[in-house]
Amino acid sequence: MADPEKTGGYEAMVWIRDKDGKEYACYADDLKGKIKTKEELTDEEKEKCMDVSQLVGTERW
Repeated sequence: MADPEKTGGYEAMVWIRDKDGKEYACYADDLKGKIKTKEELTDEEKEKCMDVSQLVGTERW
């Protein structure tokens, strides 16, 4: 994931879902264009996103 000090923190993030409804947090600056689902991300973009369930400890928070 991008460095929060350089990207602006929480307000600079977008939330992406995969086909199963799992959420991922990504910095908007790391993504190219308007992306709505994880399946639309490139491999490079996927590497920069974080699975929200790993951050919080549950799939839905």
